[in-house]
Amino acid sequence: MPSPLRTIKVIMRILLVSMPWASIDMPPIALGILTRIARTRLEGVEVRTVYGHLDYADWLRERCPLTLRDYKFFATDTHFESCGEWVFASALHEKERHAEEFEQKARAEFPGERVDLMLRLRALSDEFVRTFAERIVAMEPDVVGFTSTFQQNVASLAAARHIKRLAPHIVTVFGGANCDGPQGAAVHRNFPYVDHVVRGEGELSFPALIEALRGNGDFADIPGLCWRRADGTSVANAMEEKPLPPGVLVPPDYDEYFQRWSTSVARSWVEPVLVVEGARGCWWGAKHHCTFCGLNGSFMEFRSKSPGRFYDEIMELVERHRVLDLYVVDNILDMSYITSLLPRLAEADYDLRLTCEVKSNLRRHQLQALADAGIVTIQPGIENLSSRVLKLMDKGVTGCQNVRVIRDADPLGIKVYWNYLYGFPGETPADYTSVIEQLPALHHLAPPMGASRIAIERFSPYFNQPDLGFPDLRPARSHRLIYDLPESECYDLTYIFDARPAGIGEDVADRLRDAVADWHRAAAESRLTYHDLGESIVLVNTRPHFSWSTLVIDDPVERALFRLLDDPRSIPVLSRKLSAEFAEEACSEEAVSRILADWRGLGIVFTDNDHFIQVAAVAVNRELERTRSTVHQRAASTAPQASRLVAQR
Repeated sequence: MPSPLRTIKVIMRILLVSMPWASIDMPPIALGILTRIARTRLEGVEVRTVYGHLDYADWLRERCPLTLRDYKFFATDTHFESCGEWVFASALHEKERHAEEFEQKARAEFPGERVDLMLRLRALSDEFVRTFAERIVAMEPDVVGFTSTFQQNVASLAAARHIKRLAPHIVTVFGGANCDGPQGAAVHRNFPYVDHVVRGEGELSFPALIEALRGNGDFADIPGLCWRRADGTSVANAMEEKPLPPGVLVPPDYDEYFQRWSTSVARSWVEPVLVVEGARGCWWGAKHHCTFCGLNGSFMEFRSKSPGRFYDEIMELVERHRVLDLYVVDNILDMSYITSLLPRLAEADYDLRLTCEVKSNLRRHQLQALADAGIVTIQPGIENLSSRVLKLMDKGVTGCQNVRVIRDADPLGIKVYWNYLYGFPGETPADYTSVIEQLPALHHLAPPMGASRIAIERFSPYFNQPDLGFPDLRPARSHRLIYDLPESECYDLTYIFDARPAGIGEDVADRLRDAVADWHRAAAESRLTYHDLGESIVLVNTRPHFSWSTLVIDDPVERALFRLLDDPRSIPVLSRKLSAEFAEEACSEEAVSRILADWRGLGIVFTDNDHFIQVAAVAVNRELERTRSTVHQRAASTAPQASRLVAQR
């Protein structure tokens, strides 16, 4: 197959490009990985990386200066609405047919000042892309590779279009999450200025493409590659059936990113975060694919680097760049790392601060291992607090287990990021009303970032199996308006789909959103902690929805019951366990039910699916002496009771 490069050069110049709206504080790991591969495995190449998203922030400094909050609005906050993509749509098309319709849609969804900012940025986008393309061409590359994930597609396509206009001989290559499976084939079919699309994992296919461009191989032999025959026909090779083994995965090269960061306006916004990768795929999804999740794309099979190797990679990056904040990009933490990698990180000579994704059924000792290793933020995929809805998702956890991980993370200083999702086929209002009534009891714990109806994602079971409840899918309206393609092509191109709403109606959804908003308002002043002093358990409360301030549990049965509720348990199980230690009459199911009813009224237990869990966080040491003093001062004057309210608010 003849190469688009007419002359094979001893030195091939490769530019790897990241366009807006890549995360402003994180180096793109895909470009870091490809940079290292090109520099270590390919001979006769010169590789440079261009961080177009940082260039964009700097270019706007004198024209329409952004804040970090502005940038995040486009980069992450409006991912499903594609506002960041629309900003660059005017640079992609010679003429837009649906600009007014998108603007009307945006004004119905966002504050007017946000839409006005969109319009100001749109008016500048074509100038930026043209200037950027001229700069790229002036660097005289042979190959320009774009990574496209989330809201990078339109800006990348616009840049590729203008690069080809200025220099048709430059080979343009696309890859990244937006190019997986049918999406990559659709990009190649519909945008002729994209010469090649690398679909799937690029560690082997990208070097193979570079060799084929130099005449050392055939495009048709590269799995997943999209290429064109001499007559311009788009060809999409079959993708690799098996994912790459962990031995092929390499650590990223971020040298150029940090050089560029040091001169960017973004340096005054936020400190950079190292992005590291220990595993790919999802070990839970390989057994039970969560019905709404499409994050793993074409390859679900879980594979991870050895703990020793991953530790060495982390230390190399930390020492090289002198950055202690790390984002572990794995879709789920390898559970073996808890007893292998994490203890080594805990013993390292660096005060690391890591963010990672975990499963939400972690126990307290496992969370302690995370905290000891420097993990300060987790995304446990909580999604809902109703066991019945969680079962519809195939999450493999219960509502009480989700509450437990939020409760136990709090005293360890681990922030929990989560969203409350609804709109699952088969859910009922009762799945939400029972939880909504209990949310004030959780106001001292980390609230969800928000509550929203699920979106249907490509690669998810809801997308692949219409019989699960979403039979009539259309490409997201925002994408139909932005790309202006035939719907069948847009269907292949998009990641998000519109569907007839399922599950609860908007009346219940409004109640849920209002309850979450109330949670956010109350969180700052809310506290519920406990001290287990042996002969008594003392709870301290400041949640505004409950009038008591201190509660002493000194009855032996109730103390034992409270301790048993550290984990979710049903009334029959609680009664049986208590009866093994105390008189059966005091531990009957009726007696346990009465105590739990009282405790629910006080907001110290959460119940779901006939299970209960206590919701008080373990008090940190600085509160202990104050609580001891309060108990000693007031206990003598308080009438003896099993559970004593020592002080009223």
